[in-house]
Amino acid sequence: EKRRVTQIEKNGYPDSIYMNAAKIFQGIHTEKSEDKSQVRYGDNAESPKVTFKDEYSRHASYELAFNALKYQDLLEEILLDSKAYPCYSIPDELTSLLVVMLYDLQDRKFQKGKVFAEEEVVAEVQEIGHYLYSYKTKLAAALARCRIKYDALSIEYFLPENVWKQEKRASALPVCFWINTLKISLEDVIRDLEMKGFTKVESVSDFDHYTYAVDQHCHDVLVFPSSLREELLNLDLFADCKLILQ
Repeated sequence: EKRRVTQIEKNGYPDSIYMNAAKIFQGIHTEKSEDKSQVRYGDNAESPKVTFKDEYSRHASYELAFNALKYQDLLEEILLDSKAYPCYSIPDELTSLLVVMLYDLQDRKFQKGKVFAEEEVVAEVQEIGHYLYSYKTKLAAALARCRIKYDALSIEYFLPENVWKQEKRASALPVCFWINTLKISLEDVIRDLEMKGFTKVESVSDFDHYTYAVDQHCHDVLVFPSSLREELLNLDLFADCKLILQ
């Protein structure tokens, strides 16, 4: 009997991913002039070293950092409006961590995340996580006020129109993965996918949720429906770098 792929819920990340995302965000966040900046991000003179334990960690860290960047203005407004910032027990050097974790918290609808018992605990992440969760009601109310203020149905409406259209187009595109033939063969990938409940179809026009197709021109490329993106990124094939996201 084939196993069905379970739906991946948004339940947070291991502490190391939050730390890496914060380091990335620290280097890419939008700098504002002194007279306009109410949120301080500390010294950005040196680029902190970022290390990833696997491909999933790398992808998740960058995705979280860039999501925080897209909504930087909104996240800062939420922090200020809720009075969660400034917090004198949190130094400026941890503001990036505060922002990326706030993005994730609102993305989880302000619900508690999963406890990753097998992962290393990072004290700063635990401290910021507990702090934000203690403000969850005020943060949610601040987000609601922002949505009313700007007549926004969801946070996507805070994006510039050209960015929003690009994201909408990108989200509808099929997801492509290269097969890392140094680690696995096409036949073994297909066998693994079939065990997880996937069905091979001839082309993208035949897609029906748990399906995939082999690229007609590059036989070491697999194509999947866009709706499966998050689930695919949680497969061992991806974490072990046997499939590489295009």
